[in-house]
Amino acid sequence: MKAETLREETTGELEERERNLTRELWKARMDNHTNQLDDTAKISRLRRDIARVKTLLAERARAEG
Repeated sequence: MKAETLREETTGELEERERNLTRELWKARMDNHTNQLDDTAKISRLRRDIARVKTLLAERARAEG
């Protein structure tokens, strides 16, 4: 997921994406714990994607207030 594509989304869409990514990260961690996750790099990719979304949300919050 690229930051430039995320910048085109609205704040509401970013918040929804953050919730979905957080759920997906939780599921990936549980799958990894039970040895059902084949691609363990998925966890770090999800963490980075969540960080990108949170960074954009923080930038927008600073710009508004």
